[in-house]
Amino acid sequence: MTEQQQPPRSHIKVVMVSIGTVIGMLLFVYYGLRPLYFLICEWTGITGSSFDQAEAQPFVVQEDRPIKVQFLALNNAAMSWQFHAVDSEVIAYPGEVVQVSYYARNASQRDMVGQAVPSLSPFEATGYFSKTECFCFNQQPLAAGEDAELGLVFQIDPDLPDWVKTISLTYTLFDVTGEMEVSLLD
Repeated sequence: MTEQQQPPRSHIKVVMVSIGTVIGMLLFVYYGLRPLYFLICEWTGITGSSFDQAEAQPFVVQEDRPIKVQFLALNNAAMSWQFHAVDSEVIAYPGEVVQVSYYARNASQRDMVGQAVPSLSPFEATGYFSKTECFCFNQQPLAAGEDAELGLVFQIDPDLPDWVKTISLTYTLFDVTGEMEVSLLD
């Protein structure tokens, strides 16, 4: 009879390094991509993301120039909350300070923390749309079954290009329960 041969130690080492690399890559994808996404969006303005908190400016309101602002709400696939804009659209005038609300309800059986990520279109409007208060600046903890009204205060700069008649603001809500807090204002 022949003895069963053991694989050489170098093969075991290659397998262990490969498994460690795969685990490391999975951890990076799970924990590292979200903060990296925020940084890239903040630096480049990709998808019209605007994370900066601004102060309301003393503009003269241009009442002869109505801008339709649409509010959309999406849940990431892993998020089980009910989430929608209280008003799906408003008419805003450049220079006017406007306050609107979103509604969120944790429909799950566990306490959760949500983080909203904004996207603005058309992209060219990004530099002219200022959020002075926004639920997207902070994570939103809700107990199981709890609901909340989430506030948003914004202002449109009168220098917005004349061809922009409609602005769409979309928030995608992510489940960040158990993740470290990533500040969008730093």
